[in-house]
Amino acid sequence: MNKLFSLLKKFKHWQVITLLLMVYDVFAVSISYFLALWLRFDCSYTKIDSRYFTAWLKFAPVYALVCIAVFLALKLYRSIWRFASYSELMRTIISSAVTAVFHIVAITAAFGRMPISYYVFGAVIQFMLVLGIRFSYRFVLLLRNKSKSDISDRIMLIGAGAAGQMILRDINRSMEGSEKVVCIIDDNSNKWSRYIDGVPVVGGRESIMQKAAEYKVDKIYLAIPSVSAEQKRDILNICNETGCELKQLPGMYQFVRGEVSVKSMRDVSVEDLLGREPIRADLEEVYRFINGKTVLVTGGGGSIGSELCRQIAAHSPKRLIIFDIYENNAYSIQLELRNKYPSLDLVTLIGSVRDSRKMFSMFEKYRPDIVYHAAAHKHVPLMEDSPCEAIKNNAIGTYKTAYAAMVNGCQRFVLISTDKAVNPTNIMGASKRLCEMIIQSFDAKIKEGRAADIPKLFTHSCENGEVEKIECDFESIKTEFAAVRFGNVLGSNGSVIPLFRKQIENGGPVTVTHPDIIRYFMTIPEAVSLVMLAGTSARGGEIFVLDMGSPVKIDTLARNLIRLSGFKPDVDIKIEYTGLRPGEKLYEEKLMAEEGLRKTDNDLIHIGMPIPFDTDEFLSSLEGLMCVAYSNSDEVIPLVGKIVTTYHPENVAKKDDTYRQQIEQVTDK
Repeated sequence: MNKLFSLLKKFKHWQVITLLLMVYDVFAVSISYFLALWLRFDCSYTKIDSRYFTAWLKFAPVYALVCIAVFLALKLYRSIWRFASYSELMRTIISSAVTAVFHIVAITAAFGRMPISYYVFGAVIQFMLVLGIRFSYRFVLLLRNKSKSDISDRIMLIGAGAAGQMILRDINRSMEGSEKVVCIIDDNSNKWSRYIDGVPVVGGRESIMQKAAEYKVDKIYLAIPSVSAEQKRDILNICNETGCELKQLPGMYQFVRGEVSVKSMRDVSVEDLLGREPIRADLEEVYRFINGKTVLVTGGGGSIGSELCRQIAAHSPKRLIIFDIYENNAYSIQLELRNKYPSLDLVTLIGSVRDSRKMFSMFEKYRPDIVYHAAAHKHVPLMEDSPCEAIKNNAIGTYKTAYAAMVNGCQRFVLISTDKAVNPTNIMGASKRLCEMIIQSFDAKIKEGRAADIPKLFTHSCENGEVEKIECDFESIKTEFAAVRFGNVLGSNGSVIPLFRKQIENGGPVTVTHPDIIRYFMTIPEAVSLVMLAGTSARGGEIFVLDMGSPVKIDTLARNLIRLSGFKPDVDIKIEYTGLRPGEKLYEEKLMAEEGLRKTDNDLIHIGMPIPFDTDEFLSSLEGLMCVAYSNSDEVIPLVGKIVTTYHPENVAKKDDTYRQQIEQVTDK
């Protein structure tokens, strides 16, 4: 016996199990047909006809060997039976059918006809014994899991369709047994009060709150991959009120590929609660436009700029130039793109768009075909404290970049603008409106054949005090300028969501400026796809506007983020209202009232018809604005108000009545 155990130790565990299973099968297939005889003769061994017993006894060893060979051929000794499923069941059925047919033919041919019940009962008993031992292990594990009293997570499953069933069965198969689906929600009333694998379907979405409390639910899994973004938002907003942990399937792609499991469930993000279908821009034309061209991205290390670089790099540009003043961001995206696209001709340059010599030398050397101008100061309260910097970097920086692009043969120049440029109440928004007016003026002059009349705004001069001369055939300039205007970008540098997350991590409070403040939101990939589409579709002077759906209350956003983090608003994490910051308004507008809208091929993308203004007067006023900004004068705000007539700085107007007088004084000068 000791020698036997020593021999068994040399085998792997599954090999030992296989040997024991073979021994069992030899016994099972032999005893099955004996039991069939025993049943045939009234369950009495002494009544069994000796002729039949002798035939069974002589045939049993041969039959057992054949069965083992068939089972081996059908890989019944290779399965992991704790995970036994439909595949193992089918192979057991096929092997039982094959061996039963062999038994009928062979024993009849060798020993004569046996009783009909012998053939039938023998095959049935053999199937039950062979199948039973193989599925018994999984069945015992299932019973053990179901009987556990230490279930840590009680789950509500939303969706009684195919995806929901897959998730339910995956949870039931789990060896840990720490999760249990206690109820299912589905809007199809035909499924209510019925069961799926023993779990009741208890109602529609209107029952979520009640049933979550009734069944003491800890987690809610949304398993409806085909649901629209708006419907998902409605369901998740209800679920969010329960305080339960939320998870969802990624989408239809994973469902079609059969990648539906508990592990494939992902956390619900704030983006899911916005309830807007993602922008589906046809980017094939964009990629064809980029292919083989030199592309420059200013501000290429920022949130929008870096995503632009990623998408451009993926579609075979001749050369990609990353330009940014902040070397850490530029270095980070440079490393990422070099690792992912080793054959990409990538140039990374550090510099400021305010440095006209730097801009001209870069454009003269690399001659970019397409420019995506994302470099800008964007933080509203900081710019309120440093208004001259907003004008220097945003307005004058855009002017210098656009001018360098124009005289160096650039085909397209796309400005990244913002909805804060609409009826701006802060200097950042006003500076971006100036940027829009600059590119509109450049485009108008080019179309009029008067590109040479565009002033040269430089903060440096030659030795004789004159502005450096630019060698250019102005009559041949064909550069097309366009702007892209959109709202707040989720997760971008300086957006509220990273701030809220940090405040939640620190235990609160979460600071909201006003309970009624609203904003439009979009994702970074959506913003970038629109920017790139504008670069392809631009014919000059357009302001592309994204229909961002319904605005979102920042207060609601903060509360949702607190709940998604596993806390209760105003209980675990306090919300404090701090009051509107300088230059901030309660709502943002996507388009000025005076502008009309023209549709594009994409229903969610529109083109704003530019407000007419005197381009000559506007361009001539910029030199004075530049001088005031570079002298760091307090007159910069009223001067901007004179140029941008829609600019109404609330932080000045609310304090006193001197703003109008300041503008009048500037006008007199």
